[in-house]
Amino acid sequence: MKFKSKGQPLDDDGMDKVCNTLGVSESEIWAILTVETRGFGFFRDRSPQILFERHIFHRQTNGLYDEGNADISHKNPGGYRGGSREYARLKRAIKLDQDAALKSASWGIGQVMGVNHDVAGFPTVKALVQGMVKNENEQLLAMAHFIKGNNLAGVLQRNNWVSFARGYNGRDFKKNEYDTRLAAAHAKYKIILPDLSLRSGQAALQYLGFNPGPIDGLRGRRTRSAIIQFQEQSDLTETGELDQNTEDKLTESAFMD
Repeated sequence: MKFKSKGQPLDDDGMDKVCNTLGVSESEIWAILTVETRGFGFFRDRSPQILFERHIFHRQTNGLYDEGNADISHKNPGGYRGGSREYARLKRAIKLDQDAALKSASWGIGQVMGVNHDVAGFPTVKALVQGMVKNENEQLLAMAHFIKGNNLAGVLQRNNWVSFARGYNGRDFKKNEYDTRLAAAHAKYKIILPDLSLRSGQAALQYLGFNPGPIDGLRGRRTRSAIIQFQEQSDLTETGELDQNTEDKLTESAFMD
């Protein structure tokens, strides 16, 4: 299967669709993205963020491949390599059982498990993976369907962060103070929201080999420095700001064929 495309970031249409699906505002979505996700849905090489879970593969295949494959098939979690190196584990598992392997990885910005493709809004796990590869809009919408399918949209609408954290993270949510962190993030984003255009610019800079820092849509020193480097390389006026000329050139360089 193909696991890379353009790595297109979330845009206004995608955010609107997710907000409408859950019946919430952007501040609730950004709180979840800040606390419950990895912040951005793609690795630097434009493949979707994944984590391969060997214990899920073990269950999906009834332990058939445990012997000699402890790093990808085992009754207990573990064997993680982290980052894009997880694809090496996934591809080994695919050679043994493609469907089970795809179901045993968590995908995209919301890290939705492949085994949950149905509640996430996809008829098959292959369809889910294709959506995860396509863009962050699809990734975030899958997470929204997962939240709604697990009856968490209502508590999210009421900003009941204790109930949301319990439903999303399980009974041990207090250990990592998920509810407190969600409430704090929500309060922050009710005052100021991340800039999706800047976030897309940060993603483009990362893909092009610059280092803008977190892909978060917030202005900071590292993002400014990366923009200046790109402007210098592209013979643009070195403002350190994502002006229209810089944004257009970044889009052309990073996302156009």
